[in-house]
Amino acid sequence: MIPELIRTWVTGWAASRRTPPPAETPWGLALDIGNPRQVARHVLPEPDELAVRATADSVTVPHTWITLPVEPAEAAPWLPRGWVADEEESGHLMATDLRVTNPTAPGGYTASTQVHYGVVYVRVDDATGAQAATGQMALLGEAVVLDRVVTEEAHRRRGLGSFVMRTLADRAVSEGATLGVLGATDDGRALYETLGWKRYAALADCIYRP
Repeated sequence: MIPELIRTWVTGWAASRRTPPPAETPWGLALDIGNPRQVARHVLPEPDELAVRATADSVTVPHTWITLPVEPAEAAPWLPRGWVADEEESGHLMATDLRVTNPTAPGGYTASTQVHYGVVYVRVDDATGAQAATGQMALLGEAVVLDRVVTEEAHRRRGLGSFVMRTLADRAVSEGATLGVLGATDDGRALYETLGWKRYAALADCIYRP
């Protein structure tokens, strides 16, 4: 199940971030990102030491990433010189069966939803019209990938993150989706688990820093 979830997550992440679709490689999937901090990303749905070393040996450009559904400590011994398994960048692969909850925005806040090129964007504003929270979601048929759920510092601990997640989930169900997938930070994981999401694997991010 984890390799299928990984492939769904990578496909949706690329759609959400408006990068080129992932390309198949001998070891998994590759994303051309073009960000100075993350030039490209290789994702190995079924990693082992030989596959990781072969992928790493194919990389010549610094700030290329390899993402693996294992704990960072497990990935570290597989990496050749110049690579690091970055604990701070690593995260969690999570998924849930989607359901409708009909959320209501917390008092003093209003929400809007827009769709562009198969990506749903939710924005929550405060009473002054300033942005308080956002989130987005790539539509992939029966699955969706949630991404970039962020609450501004001044508006945290008011239920906005949960509201955005539930709003996206409701929209996903209305679009015919049944499965939600995402990659979470440690803080995000704590929120998503309260909403019924399950952690299926770590996401170890290994970065080429020669």
